[in-house]
Amino acid sequence: MHNFRTKFIVAGTLALSLGLGAVSAKAQEFINVLTGGTSGVYYPLGVALSEIYGKGIEGARTQVQATKASVENLNLLQQGKGEIAFALGDAVKLAAEGNTEAGFPGKLDKLRGVAAIYPNYIQIVASKESGINTLADLKGKSLSVGAPASGTELNARAIFAAAGLKYEDLGRVEYLPFAESVELIKNRQLDATLQSAGLGVASIRDLATSVPINVVAVPAQDVAKIGSPYLSVTIPKGTYEGQTEDVATAAVGNFLITHADVSDETGYQMTKLLFENLDQLTAAHAAAKAIDMAKALDGMPVPLHPGAERYYKEKGLVK
Repeated sequence: MHNFRTKFIVAGTLALSLGLGAVSAKAQEFINVLTGGTSGVYYPLGVALSEIYGKGIEGARTQVQATKASVENLNLLQQGKGEIAFALGDAVKLAAEGNTEAGFPGKLDKLRGVAAIYPNYIQIVASKESGINTLADLKGKSLSVGAPASGTELNARAIFAAAGLKYEDLGRVEYLPFAESVELIKNRQLDATLQSAGLGVASIRDLATSVPINVVAVPAQDVAKIGSPYLSVTIPKGTYEGQTEDVATAAVGNFLITHADVSDETGYQMTKLLFENLDQLTAAHAAAKAIDMAKALDGMPVPLHPGAERYYKEKGLVK
């Protein structure tokens, strides 16, 4: 009798725990953070963000996905294959417009804004021995412009058009991510790389400590020709080893973007936790120092997510 009763209680407890398991699994929120290549700035920030969301959003399971960055991220959001993504402002604008040349199948109508974060600096770096000091010097030389139709490569197209250059003017064009571009320059198989990233990006720091470099200017008048969302900025001297002078270039804002099917509550929490944990993001990468709530809505190319809007209303940024 005693044995039967014990078995019954154990079975009942097991059924109860299985039942509870089913309830908590249903309540679980899945947040996939879409980033970029592991040698860029998006990836370490995405890892930090996923940790912040994993701790701060009840029942959330988070993961980080390394991608080809902006264009791929926005297409994945539209398909519901990610909940939050890093993307460059001009790529977001082209996605909303459905620009097929930029790699979008049509208008991505589900994209919703979370926050403007930090600017990407267009950083054109050549080995000193290549003799490339200006944009015009790129003629006949080899340059990596980033993965095809990536946010970086869209920036390269814009810079070239403004400077009156075409890819055909180059000796060779490579469509490679940051780390691979740097390895080729170190091995003297490539003259220069154009990288659109936060200042102090690991790939260029690595290059500058390995070989003497020139940081090539993008003059203010060329940036003015492109117009919004491009801004004229300076790469301060000493950003990279051997960089002895300030260098003019262009910057484009980065954004955190989500999609319309993410719940209002999750959108709210993702926005709130971003601004409440800036110290953790800055520890992951110095580019996060430029994240400022006062500028969170600057140049936002798509409508705000209702959850994000609720947070900004609480903070008095949205009426």
